[in-house]
Amino acid sequence: MDADLVLYNGFVYDMVNPFPNQAIAIRAGRVLKAGSAQEILSLLSPEGMAIDLKGATAIPGLVDGHFHLLSYALRLSTLDLAGLDSKDKVLEKVAAKVSSIPEGQWVIGGGWDRNLWPDPSFPTRRDLDAVAPNHPVALWSKDGHTLWLNSLALKDLGINSFTPDPPGGVIERDELGQPTGILKEKAAELVKQRVEASSPLLQRSVEEAMESLLRKGLVGLHNCEDERALSLLQSLKSQGKLKMRILHHIPAENLEAAVKLGIKSGFGDEYLRIGGVKIFADGTLGSRTAAMLEPYLGEPENLGILTITPEELEELVLKAGEAGLSVAVHAIGDRANRVVLDALEKAPRLRHRIEHVQLLTPQDLPRLAKLGVVASMQPIHATSDMEMAERYWGKERCRWAYAWRSLLEAGTILAFGSDCPVEPPDPLLGIYAAVTRRRLDGSPGPEGWFPEQCLTVEEAIRAYTWGNAFAAGEEKSRGTLAPGFLADITILSDDIFRTAPEKIPAIEVLGTIIGGEIAFLHPAL
Repeated sequence: MDADLVLYNGFVYDMVNPFPNQAIAIRAGRVLKAGSAQEILSLLSPEGMAIDLKGATAIPGLVDGHFHLLSYALRLSTLDLAGLDSKDKVLEKVAAKVSSIPEGQWVIGGGWDRNLWPDPSFPTRRDLDAVAPNHPVALWSKDGHTLWLNSLALKDLGINSFTPDPPGGVIERDELGQPTGILKEKAAELVKQRVEASSPLLQRSVEEAMESLLRKGLVGLHNCEDERALSLLQSLKSQGKLKMRILHHIPAENLEAAVKLGIKSGFGDEYLRIGGVKIFADGTLGSRTAAMLEPYLGEPENLGILTITPEELEELVLKAGEAGLSVAVHAIGDRANRVVLDALEKAPRLRHRIEHVQLLTPQDLPRLAKLGVVASMQPIHATSDMEMAERYWGKERCRWAYAWRSLLEAGTILAFGSDCPVEPPDPLLGIYAAVTRRRLDGSPGPEGWFPEQCLTVEEAIRAYTWGNAFAAGEEKSRGTLAPGFLADITILSDDIFRTAPEKIPAIEVLGTIIGGEIAFLHPAL
């Protein structure tokens, strides 16, 4: 029973037993045994490696259950507009960028959030034209569902007054019928297809992005992107450069091809696997395009946008399910979630999931557990969105928004992530949000926002570990540190289970281990 690697002199939580062990032994990439330091060190082979945790804490490797890896990589290498609290500040950053690059070169960026601006109305192409008349500019909103273009970008993409709205998308127009520069939902796909696809140095950006994620304690992620991402991930894997475990969802547009090829959910190996078919049912709260049963407050005509008809959704879900493919359906508004649940009632029982599940009615909330549907949610959305949610949904509806506790008590499996780059990819921030329902500044107060929906630290970590393993159909090999399970481990500077909740964001990641191999180790160890 010689071990290749031993971690000792710390707190090792296997998430199976209620109390921590002092040490853990790993052999051939899998957990051999956890126990006392003396017992586990006796298992180490002469050629093996021992790491003194020095009182640090080891938990099952954290996984982000909803991620956009290429978008995150591009965001790291393009114009970052996150947190700017006025349109003028965004324009100043664009002006600085265009002054440093040749005329005609595209400027790509993202992260602007009009809900932070004094005037939250949508910007226009003319705003960008004033600072960038000679460069095509494309700027994604914080939620990734709205695109802001200047006139040159519209011209380059061939979008004009005669361009029809695509199904599931909107080209905003002025009183003369001219595009304003704002594209919503599927209308924005042109830029992804024609501009971002040609972004240089994309592979290097993705490699750098994965290195940064390892340092945040993540050992894997569930990626919600297209065939371009899958092709790049396969290339990285063939080069031995895929350092994280990736579950990749297939976009609905590629369902026909996947069915013809006979691809099913779970196809792949321990590092790169096919998940479900990613389908969009509606938009977002930030863009007020999430599909609602009742209008947004102050917008009596606005029920949001269903980006697919209920009939089309049902057809997609049935076709995928019959082919052995689960679905991962983006649904934020209460109407969208109801439509998705109605479709899933008729589908073959697979590891189907709803992505975001931000607003439910009390009648629909128990249906996820009844249908075996995983709630793939992002805790930090709640604390980021809380003021906006109350403003546009109202307090009564918000009682059932981001309802983790209610879903868990109903028997629903929770799988947590970040929706990065919409939100930061740091899982400790997500755990903090799930446990406190407060922002880092303590708002909205010590009780948190609708505190009855708070989770315990153990429940939140379980959603980042076993919950994501279950959603991927891998709960028999990942998600805990039971003997025989893959040795994916996140090492934290403090015992997160005994740390005051308000101090969780200050915990440092000291290491990540994937399959018994050290992916990142802090100098402190």
